[in-house]
Amino acid sequence: MTAMAHNGLDCDVLIIGSGVGGSAVALQLADSGASVWVLERGPVLPREAQNWDIEAVFAERRYQTDEVWYASGRAFRPGMFYFVGGHTKFYGTAMLRFRQRDFEAVEHEEGISPAWPLRYADLEPWYALAEQLFGVRGQGGADPTEPPRSTAYAHPPVPHEPLLSRIEQRLRAQGLRPFPMPCAIDLGPGGHCRRCANCDAVPCMVGAKGDAETCLLRPALAHRNVRLHTGVHVQRLLTDAGGRRVVAAEVVDRGVARRITAGLFVLSAGAINSAALLLRSANARHPRGLANGSDVVGRHYMTHNTTALMAWHPFRRNRTRFPKTLALHDFYFGDGAGGPPLGSLQLLGKIREPMLRAALPGTPRWLRSALAERSVDWYAQSEDLPHPSSRVTLRADGAIDLHWHRTNLRAHQRWVARCAQILRGTGYPLVLSRGFGTEVVSHQCGTVRLGSDPATSALDPQCKAWELDNLYVVDAGFFPSSAAVNPALTVAAQALRVGSHLRHHLQELLP
Repeated sequence: MTAMAHNGLDCDVLIIGSGVGGSAVALQLADSGASVWVLERGPVLPREAQNWDIEAVFAERRYQTDEVWYASGRAFRPGMFYFVGGHTKFYGTAMLRFRQRDFEAVEHEEGISPAWPLRYADLEPWYALAEQLFGVRGQGGADPTEPPRSTAYAHPPVPHEPLLSRIEQRLRAQGLRPFPMPCAIDLGPGGHCRRCANCDAVPCMVGAKGDAETCLLRPALAHRNVRLHTGVHVQRLLTDAGGRRVVAAEVVDRGVARRITAGLFVLSAGAINSAALLLRSANARHPRGLANGSDVVGRHYMTHNTTALMAWHPFRRNRTRFPKTLALHDFYFGDGAGGPPLGSLQLLGKIREPMLRAALPGTPRWLRSALAERSVDWYAQSEDLPHPSSRVTLRADGAIDLHWHRTNLRAHQRWVARCAQILRGTGYPLVLSRGFGTEVVSHQCGTVRLGSDPATSALDPQCKAWELDNLYVVDAGFFPSSAAVNPALTVAAQALRVGSHLRHHLQELLP
């Protein structure tokens, strides 16, 4: 369907960002009759030999942004990737639903994880649709904390390779209930996946990873009313004189400054950059930034407490090709002795020697190689509680200053210790661990939180800014809490829900 923008505008709907949130909204608006533009500051990620070159990806940081951010004044280069499809081009394909209780208030050792204005039932059908679109492979009923499902997984779980099958048996011998980790890869008859070792934190050279570009944006672009514009970096959003409507985006389009006008704006630039853009768009009507009358924009930043663990045995080489097939949630809501929640444990992609150089710079290369070749690699994750002092701000030069006020660390440290004990019980005498710091922003969320009260939130439950009639923020910035599972599927579910709402109310929302 050919779409025409209304009232002389450049487009009817302007979507800023091509990650999970923006691409899901674009798919819901495909063939709607509205002219939809998707802006992405980066290019299409090229398929090239370096995609699977671990030296290029990790040592040379070929795809990582050159931007400089600050952590409370200290300069650092963030783990950000600006390409069509957003961070899902590099994610580890884990696609888990939030637990039913994750939408409710949950007491942790260091505070309360707040309730959402939504309940699991509000997102359940959208979770099901997201799993279908991403081709998620899993096994219903195996996860002891799994919430109710209206439909089974469309695809069976990825089978364990021999070493992981033995580890699963040893976990069960400890009285634990491991389950197949839901993941989005194009595996099976006619699929593109080669079960390589290059999935987690590495782009897919054969297009087998279930990312936002492949599963959402390309199907949307098959409709003539949706257009993608790459190399467009949005600088500010401009409002009308009354301050109730966004009327244009100031952008740098392949080096040229211009304005793009639209009737409806969807901001999906990621929790950190979306908050920064809203703050940068301050004007006389919105002196603290757009959507920020409650002073929460940029605050309550979360990114999970996470630690990598290497279970190591001196005489066992790990020849597993695709390891991300196993997870453990036995201590998700409690420590097993009446204590507070600890977190989740899941397999990481296979660690190789170049990945260890930054963590072990003084270690000989042969030792790093020996560690990597004989390890089974895991990812321990605990909930990071929202705190108003954990925030995104802007320096005088416009650069992002990220202050992460760490919370719930005591529980995470206990969880890491418990994980090490569990992994030693699977036959690995040495367990090495290293926590992730501020530079790792892959699970960023919470900076433009939704809620039921405009005094304490920036967005309503449909992700519309309380103070603006035509601005929606649809990325993990809307999270009131982070839970202890990967955020991608929850972003997709809410974005599909919001996109459906926009499609059914376009005539009311457009000028």
